[in-house]
Amino acid sequence: MRSSEWISFVYFAALTAIAWMRPLPTGRRSTITAVGVVMCAAIVALARYGMPVARDWAPGVVVGIGYFVSGRFFCRPSEPFERWLMAWDCRLLGDPPTRFSHWPRLFLAYLEIVYMGTFLVLPAGFAALAWAGRADLADRYWTLVIGAELGAFAPLAFIQSRPPWAFEQRVALPDRAVHTLGSLIVQRFSIKANTFPSGHAAGSLAVALAVIGTLPWTGAALLVVALSISLACVVGRYHYIVDVLAGVVLALLLWMLN
Repeated sequence: MRSSEWISFVYFAALTAIAWMRPLPTGRRSTITAVGVVMCAAIVALARYGMPVARDWAPGVVVGIGYFVSGRFFCRPSEPFERWLMAWDCRLLGDPPTRFSHWPRLFLAYLEIVYMGTFLVLPAGFAALAWAGRADLADRYWTLVIGAELGAFAPLAFIQSRPPWAFEQRVALPDRAVHTLGSLIVQRFSIKANTFPSGHAAGSLAVALAVIGTLPWTGAALLVVALSISLACVVGRYHYIVDVLAGVVLALLLWMLN
């Protein structure tokens, strides 16, 4: 199997085992187990019988499933951990919900739009490599990206907290319509739990780092996008500052090891 496939296999196998060690409701444990077993079997089958193009693109789907299955572990937030995260935000930002209220409206709208499009960045990075005739780098690309994403999701099995928007007062931003749309999408389509490190920060930076050595200009553009997403995480109160910094460190460590 490819390195990215091994990482995915170990991730789902580990979550399945952890589900039987953690105090979870029966329904959640059953869901994690069923998804874990099916995904492990699917990854092995794809590695053995799948067409190369299917293996090149499948990790993008794996990341999405890995995200949602990690959310089944979220039962009760750790209030001391949340207070620690929030203390750093207050120390660095003052009053987080109002800290960015005077930033330019168009720039804030840009940040929200980029944040909402994070899920498109992962396949876009590989698409750029494939378009440039470097589909042979698929495993290297996805090893870094999927390692960063699943590495951000896995701690949710043990370290649980709510995102800032779940309990803070409504954030005061001038791009009200765009932020409302972003918040609605997060509330409807996310696991409603905080990933530490931030999957948004880790994954988007990993994409840029995986591309920049081969396609410098494209990688530079993706780096700007990644930095914008990391900033949007904090400005929109989708993540704590510590989450974002941890995500950046995770991506950099994996890049240096890759």
